[in-house]
Amino acid sequence: MLKVTLSDIQQILSDYDITDTAADFSELQRYDYDKGDESSKEVRLIIKVIFESRSPVVMRFKNEKNATEEMIEKQSKFAETLFENGIPTPHNYSNNGSFAKTYHINGYEVIVTVEDFCEGEVKAVDEETARMTGELLAKMHDISERKNLRLGMKTLFDPLDRNDLFDLSVFTENKDKLRGIAPALYDEIEQLKNSFMEKISVFGNEPRYAVQGDISDCNLYISVGKLGVFDFNNSGDNVLFYDAAMQAIFEATLMDYKEEASPEREKKILSAFLDGYESLRPFTDEQRKVFPYLYAILAAFESGKMCYDENNLETLLKENRTDDIRECMKNMYECLSCD
Repeated sequence: MLKVTLSDIQQILSDYDITDTAADFSELQRYDYDKGDESSKEVRLIIKVIFESRSPVVMRFKNEKNATEEMIEKQSKFAETLFENGIPTPHNYSNNGSFAKTYHINGYEVIVTVEDFCEGEVKAVDEETARMTGELLAKMHDISERKNLRLGMKTLFDPLDRNDLFDLSVFTENKDKLRGIAPALYDEIEQLKNSFMEKISVFGNEPRYAVQGDISDCNLYISVGKLGVFDFNNSGDNVLFYDAAMQAIFEATLMDYKEEASPEREKKILSAFLDGYESLRPFTDEQRKVFPYLYAILAAFESGKMCYDENNLETLLKENRTDDIRECMKNMYECLSCD
């Protein structure tokens, strides 16, 4: 397990031109990937460093597959560009001109970044938070487009590629079994899926710009009445319409909320987010026409339903629960056929 001492922290602070002495620190997040494999040195550790005479800072220590110093440098530089252009986000400190530096600490090789700590983390979403999030995302999109910002990396919510919100693979890769259970129903779902994805794909050749990529409640904070965003761990490039639409649905369906679950709450959160976004970056008529198809695809093939939730489709198929599979397919069809 990676262990960081005050001495390690003080050296890093000095390298990042922070001359104050650290009084204490606490862990904000830790992922140890070496469980069951003592030779693994994969880790993600985020700590809050506390001082007596200045505001706290956050240090991030990372050794993860596919996370290179070059990648983290680009993500940090993107975050700092947004900061410099008025987006409420933590200021990133530099070490001899670089935001990300590799350190060897207690047997671990980790990439380190340092940024200001921001109070006021959002714990639950309501309509006002959703509206403010939509506005914030629109401002970030304007900066990326105006400055032609690109990272050269994929992000989480590209509906035509890497995508953590919906999953078509469980349905398509189990065609024979699903069709054997309900042939007519499978064919109807398949036809609607293909038609909707074709409509969504109309924007696939549009320019892709740098996006934060994960505006979730745990990555938002409110300070002096303004909404800010931190954690650019999942930033990459996306078509801005896709990013706006997917983030809006994400905010409406997969956050922690102040109100109890209901269809009305989902609609209100979604509407508030989109209203906030469109107050600064109105959608085109074509984008408005496509949005319901994207929403329907996500509802029908939401990743939890397909792979992660209790009684997900993947599990039902492994357990040969024919009646439950049929009900799951009926639900998928209803999501796709709902006006």
